[in-house]
Amino acid sequence: MADEKKTILVVDDDPFIANIICEALISDGYKIEKAVDGEEALAKIEKLVPDLVIMDYMMPKMDGPQVCLKVKENDKIKHVPIIMVTAVADVKEKVQLLESGAEDYIVKPFDLEELLARVKVVLRRANQLRTDVNGITKLPGNTAIAKEIDLRIKSGEKFAFCYADLGNFKAFNDRYGFESGNRVINELAKLMRRVVEDADIQNCFLGHIGGDDFIAIMPAGYAEHFCLELINRFDIFIGSMYDPADSKKGYILAKNRQGELMRFPIMRLRIAVVSNQKRNLVSLGQISSIAAELKEKAKLKDMSNYVKDERRD
Repeated sequence: MADEKKTILVVDDDPFIANIICEALISDGYKIEKAVDGEEALAKIEKLVPDLVIMDYMMPKMDGPQVCLKVKENDKIKHVPIIMVTAVADVKEKVQLLESGAEDYIVKPFDLEELLARVKVVLRRANQLRTDVNGITKLPGNTAIAKEIDLRIKSGEKFAFCYADLGNFKAFNDRYGFESGNRVINELAKLMRRVVEDADIQNCFLGHIGGDDFIAIMPAGYAEHFCLELINRFDIFIGSMYDPADSKKGYILAKNRQGELMRFPIMRLRIAVVSNQKRNLVSLGQISSIAAELKEKAKLKDMSNYVKDERRD
């Protein structure tokens, strides 16, 4: 039997084939949702975030590979695995399916037992990948971040690595509790997603290292706009997370690491930007070291700000 309440979205404009697939999945213990074309499929994936999508290659309005590419570009749903159903056994088409981001494919006519076996394998693989997703923000964690950096370096593209963290977060956590702290972390992740979406930043990877540490990796030309917009939106939002009296004062009283009571200003967002526009970047360790230096510079300013590495090789 399938894992408890795994939801699978079946996308096919042929009701006969869709019903056959759905009946087999229901018999094997899965929860089913349906869509009849590419546009409906994309809308339902964004709304439901299913555990798996089984999608026909040829569909009205938007074909399978087009939907797949849209899914993999969306940070909120890029982790959703897709099995593509195709009527063509052509090698070039299979390559196109995998290049669009599909985790697997099956060729018509197919055996239902084979389909169910592929479903179990893809779900198991997806579950293993989700262990590297932060439980609060649902953003990729350290393993995925390291892989992404390695891919960008090997690609030779000009990219920016933006390392963001929060000043005075610990004091806020101590004053208001971990639940409030988690709300701030989750809202910051949402703000990052919105900035990327609103600015239509292509090929952007967002990750959550842990605690109040986040990263954004994107084509170098987008970095300045991303930082300025994120800082602006954060500064507008963060005051609402404090009690009105504390927000009005602009600080809270909390104990420092030595146990002494002192004033801690409203949280600040600090971003270190490391880019290979002017220097050669060769490893995660090198990038992390540069980012750590830049973060120390950002801490010197009592305001939300970003610092960009301008050094050359």
